[in-house]
Amino acid sequence: MPTDIGIIDLGMGFPYRSVEEKKAAYTFFKANLKDEESLKQMEFPAQYMFKDVPDVVPPETDVVAWIVEKMDAFNIEQCMTGINPESIRAKAEHPGRFHLMCQADPNQGVQTLRNLERQKADHDIKAAMTFPSGMVPQVAINDKKMYPIYAKCVELDIPICINGGIVGPRMPSWPQHVEHFDEVLYDFPDLTMVMMHGGEPWTELAVKLMLKWPGLHYMTSAFAPKHYPKPIIAYANTRGSEKIMYCGYFPAGLSLERQFSDMPNVPFNDDVWPKFLRENAIRVFKLDQ
Repeated sequence: MPTDIGIIDLGMGFPYRSVEEKKAAYTFFKANLKDEESLKQMEFPAQYMFKDVPDVVPPETDVVAWIVEKMDAFNIEQCMTGINPESIRAKAEHPGRFHLMCQADPNQGVQTLRNLERQKADHDIKAAMTFPSGMVPQVAINDKKMYPIYAKCVELDIPICINGGIVGPRMPSWPQHVEHFDEVLYDFPDLTMVMMHGGEPWTELAVKLMLKWPGLHYMTSAFAPKHYPKPIIAYANTRGSEKIMYCGYFPAGLSLERQFSDMPNVPFNDDVWPKFLRENAIRVFKLDQ
C-alpha cells in the first residue's frame, strides 16, 4: 500500500455526543426489528458484528474538528458523508474536503424527488443513497417505487449508492439480493450504481454483474480490510481495477486505526492502489467538477 496518496473515503460519519443520541439515530427502521436484543439491549442494531465502535465522544466535542483531525492523521484528503448540520458546516469550513450525499426514501414518493433536486441545487450532492432493508416498509432494489429515484439520479447525473447482500441488523434481507441489480441496470443503462455493504454471500454474482454492466461499481463499506471478499480482491486485480473503491465506515463501525493497520496486508496489485484509494472515486462521483 502506497503512503503518498491523498485518500478519498466514501463513507465518513460524525460521532455522537451520547449513547442516547446514538440509539436515536437508528429509530428510523426500528419497526422492522422483532428480537429483544436488537430492540432493547444493543446500542445500535448491528452491534453483534462490531467491537469497540469509536462513535461516542464527550458532549462538549466539536465533532467537525474531531473528524478533520482524524482525517489528517491518516492522510484522508476528502470524504463522502450524509447531509446533516455537522456535514453542512464541515463542507463550508473545509472546502473541497467534504462531499455530501442525500438519503432517498422510496416510500416518500415525489417528495423524495423534490428533495434530491433541492439538495443538488443547495449543496451540490454527489450521490443519492438508499438502504432497501432499512426502509419502512421495506423496498427491494428492483421495486417499482425505486424507479423514479433511479430516473432522477440519471437526470441529475449523480450515482446512487445502495446496500447489497445480507443486511446486518436482524431484519429480512430479500430487498437487497444482489440479483436485483441486474434488472435495474437493464432498465437504466445510463445509471451509475455503487453497491455498498459487501454483497455477501453473492460476491461472485456481484463481480459477474460488474463485468456485465458498465454502470455498476462497488465500495468496501462496513468491512475491515482483512475481511474484504476474495472475489472482490481478485476482480480488482484483473478486469475490475476501475470498479472497486475504498470506504472506511468510520466511526459507525470501524476505527481508522483498524482500517489502516489491516490495509497494507490486502493483496492488491501495485497499479490497483491509486485507483482503489482515490482515482475511481474522483471519476465515479465527479469530485473534480
